[in-house]
Amino acid sequence: MKQQEVILVTPDDDPIGVMEKIEAHERGLLHRAFSIFIFDKNGRMLLQQRAEEKYHGGLLWTNACCSHPYPGESVEVGAQRRLEEELGFIVMLKKIFSFTYKADVENDLIEHEFDHVFAGEYDGEITINKAEVAAFSYHTMQEIKSFLTQRPNDFTAWFKLAFPQIESWWKMNYETVAVSSIE
Repeated sequence: MKQQEVILVTPDDDPIGVMEKIEAHERGLLHRAFSIFIFDKNGRMLLQQRAEEKYHGGLLWTNACCSHPYPGESVEVGAQRRLEEELGFIVMLKKIFSFTYKADVENDLIEHEFDHVFAGEYDGEITINKAEVAAFSYHTMQEIKSFLTQRPNDFTAWFKLAFPQIESWWKMNYETVAVSSIE
């Protein structure tokens, strides 16, 4: 696996150094990350299934894309870069909130991230990077809530933590669109 450095941060997201990504995850050190949630025009959310070969979370379902900005790269630029690398498209993204979480994940790793959360809308072609993504699909919020209740172990830790906040944001931005498109 290609080595990548992450940006270590304070609880206020002030940078305090860099560290190799796997080491930061082994030690559970707080670092900067981003998560991207993509919706279609009807308010359905794009989910991706992580590639089996990922260093953790292989074959788990999650939001459209997530990663870490490179040292010296803004979160916004990193988010656009990674969206194109994983799913083959670029779309206008809007930052909707940030949150910090810490979760034990596979391979004795710890995700401890100051996560910048972005949302965008896209209905075009998706060209997955098979080294990153095993599959993708759009689902209604109700379907996702049902999946999370019935099969929580099929989803990444950060997705389960972010979903309630995303759902609240979605209700303010898409709920009437999604309901009117069904009628």
